Amino acid sequence: MAIAPTLQRYLDQHVTYAVIPHESTMSSIRTAEACRISGECLAKGVLLRGNNGYMLAVLPASHHIRLSDLRTQLGEEVDLATEAEIDTVFRDCVHGAVPPVGDCYGLDTIVDDSIDGQPDVYLEAGDHATLIHLRHDQFEKLTADARHGRFSVHV
Repeated sequence: MAIAPTLQRYLDQHVTYAVIPHESTMSSIRTAEACRISGECLAKGVLLRGNNGYMLAVLPASHHIRLSDLRTQLGEEVDLATEAEIDTVFRDCVHGAVPPVGDCYGLDTIVDDSIDGQPDVYLEAGDHATLIHLRHDQFEKLTADARHGRFSVHV
């Protein structure tokens, strides 16, 4: 499949990036391993359901989300979206391959601060065999309107 069409149109309009094909993997941490990059610089998206609809949390592949911290920071009740909800929101993506770019899907976004120190950031592209490589300044352009906070823990 390669890059999800919605994501590709958005990236083409806003940033400079490189495409990295890789062997098919079923998790972001396995993708990092397959591409020989740190899980700290591979951004993964987690779809959340809140009082006001859906939002996207972006955190490193090597981290787990702490919903209690996120709820405190957002001041609202949020939970993980179901697989069916993810498939509905990310219609042009392969099942389970959530790109960590909320704006192009009309989602409010919150980015974990732990990804801010990375000089390069990699993103899932909407399938299980393609990564997007961005310099950090380009990633900042993609997340300029996003909230930021600490809501993950390294595993």
